[in-house]
Amino acid sequence: SRMTVKAVKMSCATPNVYTKVPDGGWGWTVALAFFFVEALTYGIIKSFGVFFKDLMESFDETNSRISWIISICVFVQTFTAPLSTVLSNRFGHRLVVMAGGVLISTGMVAASFARTVVDMYITIGVVSGLGYCLSFLPTVTILSQYFDKRRSLVTAVASTGECFAVFSFAPAITALKEQIGWRYSLLSVGVLQLSIVICGSLLRPIIIKEQEVKVQPAEEPAETKYMLENEQTRTSIESIDSGVEITTSPSNVPGNTKVEPKSEEPKENVQIPVENNSTPTEPKTKLLDFSVMKDYSFICYAFFGLFATLGFFAPSLYIIPLSLSLGISKDHSAYILSAMAIAEVFGRISAGWVLNRKPIRKIYIELICVILLSVALFAFPFASEFWGLMTCSIFFGFMLGTVAGTHIPLLAEDDVVGIAKMSSAAGVYVFIQSLAGLAGPPLAGVLVDTTHNYSSAFYSCAAGMVLGAVFLSLVRPCKVGLCQSQKRRIEENVAEAPQDLPEDFIEMDFGKADNSGKGSDSV
Repeated sequence: SRMTVKAVKMSCATPNVYTKVPDGGWGWTVALAFFFVEALTYGIIKSFGVFFKDLMESFDETNSRISWIISICVFVQTFTAPLSTVLSNRFGHRLVVMAGGVLISTGMVAASFARTVVDMYITIGVVSGLGYCLSFLPTVTILSQYFDKRRSLVTAVASTGECFAVFSFAPAITALKEQIGWRYSLLSVGVLQLSIVICGSLLRPIIIKEQEVKVQPAEEPAETKYMLENEQTRTSIESIDSGVEITTSPSNVPGNTKVEPKSEEPKENVQIPVENNSTPTEPKTKLLDFSVMKDYSFICYAFFGLFATLGFFAPSLYIIPLSLSLGISKDHSAYILSAMAIAEVFGRISAGWVLNRKPIRKIYIELICVILLSVALFAFPFASEFWGLMTCSIFFGFMLGTVAGTHIPLLAEDDVVGIAKMSSAAGVYVFIQSLAGLAGPPLAGVLVDTTHNYSSAFYSCAAGMVLGAVFLSLVRPCKVGLCQSQKRRIEENVAEAPQDLPEDFIEMDFGKADNSGKGSDSV
């Protein structure tokens, strides 16, 4: 009854307390907030390719040096993921996301006044990159805590905010540049990203407290009551019969003593275990749990994320330069990027719907999607005109949606680490991705500058995705092998456990009973 009163009086600043994962409730508001956070973080990063030509002309820099802007941004975003986990566990998800929104907006607004490409490295790369990490990771983590059965579907649908942002921002920013220039367009984007602060204020924390200790008090009060009764009457029993030995086991408790004290004492004894259970749970939470690094299945999954990240950002950055090199106009190039974003929406929703089916092993569905995504990346260099490039973009966008919308929430599945270690695992996982985020776009830029062909950038992305598929295929075998080794250890421990203790205890009990019988006979 106290829990329900607290739940009614709760404000937006206090946690939600549930007896089990709600699969809804305030989680729908968190899902809506995650939709807009996705749009204003990854949506802006993927739409940044619109500024590439303008930055190259304004700063008189090469393709690879301009690529370092997004590369540093993605690296900082992923490298500081453990910091985001620590801050979220210490100060809560809400404050961390709001602080991230301020950093993103500050970096983007400052970048509009940059005079050199190095200024862009600092403003967008470092400042906004740190803000992206503090905004995205805590939001997806707390969303996973609000849902269980619908987790895959809700996360996939909410993550489509990134796709809708690319679909709308790419043409809008292109049109806005023609009116006010790229600097004021970048300034407008920075002001718009300040709304992440509002999204962060909606992230109410969640606490799951399972209802326990309802059946246990039936046996425990009899022992405790009988002990209290014995302490009160011990002197009288010793004066009457010194040879009788008093024990507190339930078998020795007389039937009359169970009936007499039933009316008063059960209430006190029921409350004691509840208070004891509630206090020790709080200090057990770790700011960052690195024990996930001992799990071979997680290590394989982290290497999958490391190599797959090579194929996440570079295609969206180089699809417009590739189309322009093929003689396609700027407007049609923006349409290709928008079509990729629309296809990604359907890919995310389809993946969430499929993964929400119960009899499906989700890790295998992810593996099939990664293989098809590799095929899509290999198909780009064979496109030579608008419709060929449009077809490749739609296919790539759909397959990218199936992987990008599920690879982080999949950490909560038992095949990887499980929901209990989701927060720490997400921080370590994204941290490992930082190396690929740093190397991916510049590597593609160096290949383009060397070969003078944008197709080489897509080949490097495809090679990384193939390596990611290899490591993803090892996740399930490693998990099965780990579980089997743990079962063997448990069976060995049970087999080696000494079973003489209960027998000795019974023999000692019988010995005491014999001695007490002899004492009574002598008396």
